[in-house]
Formats: sequence, C-alpha cells, structure tokens
Amino acid sequence: MKEQYEARLHVTDRFSLKRSLVFRDLIRDRWLYLILFPGILYFIIFKYVPMWGLVMAFQDYKPHLGFAGSPWVGLKHFERFFSEPQFWMLFRNTIILAVYNLVFFFPLPIVLALMLNEVRKEAFKRFAQTLLYLPHFVSWVVAVGIFYILFTTEGGIVNEMIARLGMEKIPFLLSEDWFRTMIISQSIWKEAGWGTIIFLAALSGVDLQLYEASRMDGAGRWRQLWHITLPAIRSTIVILFILRLGSFLDTGFEHIFLMLNSMNREVGEVFDTYVYLKGLTQAQYSYSAAVGMFKSLVGLVLVLGANWLAKKFGEEGVY
Repeated sequence: MKEQYEARLHVTDRFSLKRSLVFRDLIRDRWLYLILFPGILYFIIFKYVPMWGLVMAFQDYKPHLGFAGSPWVGLKHFERFFSEPQFWMLFRNTIILAVYNLVFFFPLPIVLALMLNEVRKEAFKRFAQTLLYLPHFVSWVVAVGIFYILFTTEGGIVNEMIARLGMEKIPFLLSEDWFRTMIISQSIWKEAGWGTIIFLAALSGVDLQLYEASRMDGAGRWRQLWHITLPAIRSTIVILFILRLGSFLDTGFEHIFLMLNSMNREVGEVFDTYVYLKGLTQAQYSYSAAVGMFKSLVGLVLVLGANWLAKKFGEEGVY
C-alpha cells in the first residue's frame, strides 16, 4: 500500500511539475501566442467548423429540416456516385490534369528560383521578380479573358499570325486536344512566378561560405548547384510536394469553369465543376457533399502516404 501511495504521489508531482512548466512557457511567450491567435481562429471558423457539413454526405439533406431532421441514408450517395456513367470520365479528366500540374507546373517555380538566385545584378533581379509575381494578382476571369483575346479564331493575334503564315487557324479554345495544354499554360503563366517566393526564401538561408569553399576546390556553377543549392532546399521541396498532394484532385473550379464549353466538356469536366453542377444548379446537396468528401479522402491518403515515404527516406516530412 505504501509503495502504491508513493508511486501515485510521484506521478502527481510529475504532473504538477509539467503543468507548471507549461504555464510558465505560456506566460513567457504570451505575445507570440497572441499573434498566433487570429490564425488559429481563422482555421477553426473557416476550416474546422465547416467540416460539420460532411454529415450531409450520409443524409438525404433537406434545407428546411436541417442536419438534425434530415433522414440518414448511409453510403447511398457514394454508391450512386461510383455507379454513375460519368464517374470514370470525371476521374480520368481530374487525374490527367492533376498529373500535368504535378509534372509540368510544380518543378517550374524551383527552376525559376534557381535561375533568379544566379542573377548577380540586383536591379535586374528585382525587375524580373516583379514581372513574374504580377500575374498572380490578376483574377482568373481576367487571365482567361486575355487568353481568349489572344487565341480566339475571330481576330486572335495567335491565329492571325498562323493565317499569315499560310496555315489553317487552330480552334484552341474549342478543341479537346488543346484544352489541357491551355489550362496548364495559364496556370504556369499566372502562378509559377509567385511559387518562387518560398524557394527563394529557402535559398537565402544557404551558407555562402559553402560556395566559397567549393570554388576554392574548383567546383563550377553546375557542381555548386547540384551539391550545395539543391540539397539545401531539398527539405522545402519535399514538404511542398507533400502539401501539393493534399490538393492533388483540386484542379481549380473557377479556372476550369471559365474554360469549359460544349465542345471541350468531354475532356474538361472535373470533380470540382461536377460538384458545382449537382450541388448548386441542381440542389443535390448530399450527393455533391459525397463527391467532395471522396476528393478530400483521396488527398488525405496521398498526404499520409507521401509523408510516410519521406520519413522512410530520411526527410522531415510535414509532421
């Protein structure tokens, strides 16, 4: 009995000590936590509270009945979604665009950041950065409008040049063959420059003495890039790649929706536009919630898998 009492007392003392240390840290870093509070509040209100709406995916949701009054239907909407004739078309289109984004778009900010890092004239470097960042602040409506003006067959600059060369005009905006190329090109033009910010920040933390030592050993620019620069930002690349996989199936509703038309819908319809069609235009809230949940679950599995692989290969991972 005495030994049990002493053991419980020891556990209580350890708990009290740990609690006092936590409280001390909170008091010491109170201003940091105060700065952190708005960000935490944002995520709670706009990220976690809306997750309650996922219950719709398992209900036959009626707005006038609410969550409490709507009948539960289990996996009915998921079964319907997987048995829909459009499922494989949506899945194929979404996966192809997602892979294109991962293969062609994701590496480009890294390449641009490495190129900018090699520029020695600060004035030119800042000018180039400004030009690269500007498209990010243009809305997708304006960005797509610019491409329409450039590539339309009715007076578009690109098609006019093709016609003057004696070739037949190409219906870039209506063709199924050109749809994905246009989507990826627009994404690169608009967001690749903005994506360099994180990599440039990582590159600014590389110890310059490493470059000096490598130059003394006779290493050229390519050797420095391969053995110093890339290893220095490898962890940043891995983390951003994992986070990118979390939104793997998010192909961008607004962007795709603006480019869709009756001629390219067969290759352009994706999960995001399908959710809009079923959820908002046809008021099938539960069904569209099930589609959205399926998309989120795929992203979750990819993040967990990629994080596990990153740790297996000795990287830090996201958590």
